[in-house]
Amino acid sequence: MIAKTTVKPTARLVEVFSAIQGEGLNVGTRQIFIRFGLCDLRCHFCDSAHTWDAPSRCKIERSPGLRDFEIHSNPIPLAMLIKWVERQNLPSLHDSISLTGGEPLLHAPFLAQFLPEVRSLTNLPIYLETGGHRPEQLAMLLPYLDTVGMDLKLPSVSGESHWTEHKQFLQLCFDANLEIFVKIIVSQRTDPGELERSALLVSGVSQNIPLFLQPVTPLADSEKFSQVPVLAPSPDQVLEWQALMKRFVKQVRVIPQTHKMLKQL
Repeated sequence: MIAKTTVKPTARLVEVFSAIQGEGLNVGTRQIFIRFGLCDLRCHFCDSAHTWDAPSRCKIERSPGLRDFEIHSNPIPLAMLIKWVERQNLPSLHDSISLTGGEPLLHAPFLAQFLPEVRSLTNLPIYLETGGHRPEQLAMLLPYLDTVGMDLKLPSVSGESHWTEHKQFLQLCFDANLEIFVKIIVSQRTDPGELERSALLVSGVSQNIPLFLQPVTPLADSEKFSQVPVLAPSPDQVLEWQALMKRFVKQVRVIPQTHKMLKQL
């Protein structure tokens, strides 16, 4: 008789740290960030390209917010990540746990085991920040999530196009009664027709889903991933786009990346 072997779940992380959320619905709140390696998108404006591939090592903060990082080798066992989150979770300090990346849903089998444990241990809500293009992986995790921030990728800005997946993804979140919002990065080159299509996509699920327009933060020359410059839109452009989208969606807010202003990288 062949004995069954149990494969212990592991994840490839970039970092674990405590900081202030700088984007979207939870802006200004304190979170434990778990940043996963790997992303299957290549957005032109990406400011986290170091997460596109699986790093051999990760940085783990010892004390919440002090940036006193330890270096560990990937992949990381589930039990070790639980231990690190427990160390971060000082009483009354954090509002939620943020799963970010990279694309966290590329670690969906790991998260399906990790999330029930970490929710039970910390009693903190779980916030997923995602490209919103992997509905099948999302479906595995719906019982363990509280809030989802879905990036809607405009082809004119990101170079990516996932309209069908975005619609399926958003509908799954809505049907599961999760707190959800949509974030759209906008630049000088944004196509207003894509913004109208985005607003119709969101309103087709629910007019009450908040939508955030986030002016792109221009990258340094050394960080650019496209020959086409990605520059921030003008104030007039943003006002015009907000008015356009409010014809279809009730809440359209404009918020830049506030964590960069606060130097909370």
